[in-house]
Amino acid sequence: MEEYAREPCPWRIVDDCGGAFTMGVIGGGVFQAIKGFRNAPVGIRHRLRGSANAVRIRAPQIGGSFAVWGGLFSTIDCGLVRLRGKEDPWNSITSGALTGAVLAARSGPLAMVGSAMMGGILLALIEGVGILLTRYTAQQFRNAPPFLEDPSQLPPKDGTPAPGYPSYQQYH
Repeated sequence: MEEYAREPCPWRIVDDCGGAFTMGVIGGGVFQAIKGFRNAPVGIRHRLRGSANAVRIRAPQIGGSFAVWGGLFSTIDCGLVRLRGKEDPWNSITSGALTGAVLAARSGPLAMVGSAMMGGILLALIEGVGILLTRYTAQQFRNAPPFLEDPSQLPPKDGTPAPGYPSYQQYH
């Protein structure tokens, strides 16, 4: 049900592009901080300076790469939603494959096919896990079976009253 709470398509592209940039900057910043710290000369001051320089130089570049991927993915996804007229996991899987292919276009057709397969498989795994989690968490909200009445309190089927209860046949 989360798909229905998303922004409409023109704004979704901008939203996804910004979210991807943020993820790239944060994730790339953490990775580059560790890498810069490890590759700096000995001494805590040198290592901290190397870490900060690596983050300052590389994190925005990684964020930009993520933003390009997110923007292209959302653009293709919105195009597929418009073309097919429905929003389902197949749009995301196809968008991942096409995004991988487009971004690898400069490397040739073989790289495009490989990147398309990786993008499609990755998005299929993500969508599959999302569907499984949705089904798993939905089980806790299912209605419980109704409680059956105690059979000893039900009247017998032959019309005689249950023991301890008077006969009300006079009212029929």
